[in-house]
Amino acid sequence: MSLAPRAVIVHRRTEYEELLARHGTHGQAAFFLSSRGRSIDEMVRRHDRTRRALREVAAAVPLTWRSSRVERGDLDRFLFAPEDVIVVVGQDGLVANTAKYLHAQPVVGVDTDPGRNPGVLVRHRCTDTAALLRAATATGGRTDELTMVEAVTDDAQRLLALNEIYLGPPGHQTARYHLGPDGERDQGESQASSGVLVGTGTGATGWLRSLWLERGSTAALPAPCEERLLWFVREAWPSPATGTTRVTGELGRGQGLRLTVESDRIVVFGDGMESDALELTWGQSVRLGIAERSLRLVA
Repeated sequence: MSLAPRAVIVHRRTEYEELLARHGTHGQAAFFLSSRGRSIDEMVRRHDRTRRALREVAAAVPLTWRSSRVERGDLDRFLFAPEDVIVVVGQDGLVANTAKYLHAQPVVGVDTDPGRNPGVLVRHRCTDTAALLRAATATGGRTDELTMVEAVTDDAQRLLALNEIYLGPPGHQTARYHLGPDGERDQGESQASSGVLVGTGTGATGWLRSLWLERGSTAALPAPCEERLLWFVREAWPSPATGTTRVTGELGRGQGLRLTVESDRIVVFGDGMESDALELTWGQSVRLGIAERSLRLVA
């Protein structure tokens, strides 16, 4: 007998809950904000909308299904199962935070604050949840296969991301490394910079787009389902030992960018999750490219 599907509802603490965790009570949090000319009322309203959305989504799960709930901070310890349907309730970034832990499970993005979130990944309303859950498990249900980026180190550590992977110094120092096409060291160069960013079409609405605009790049930004990545070196510094000729490029399926560390420490993290990062030291290398895995976002 096969297991019934399980709806896994992913959420994160609201701004109001973060304030209560820091200040202890509503009154103390309100006083803290009012003393700085701000009101707590809007945060409370957004908190109430999120709680209401979570209740509506939970109520829409079919009675024959199992269900579970996980907060963003616990994602790296949560065991997802093949039969799960993931319902992300919150912001676009929460879908990206979740994607790296999945293995082809369908994802439904529910927007808790329409008009405030861009809605690129959280495309649906709470009232659509029941129909979306049925569609996610139906034969032939339509999903968008969003391209992901991966980093694989020379000691077989692996990191995946939906938007982008950043490689750079852990603080505000300069990272030193050798950068070039995978397998072609003689075509690369040693560089000193504030880091390297490799992004997908989904990430082209965020950090990647910012760098693309700043550089005035003529390269077309990839689409979310397109098997193409763009990469940029941030603030490369020329010196007798470091160059600035390889500061941007594209990667297609099967192509890789290799970075070999030439300084004390470089961190590698995806989608802003610095708490779940890889650390590389002198002589270690990492390959960046298109991941075999993609995110199945229910359309």
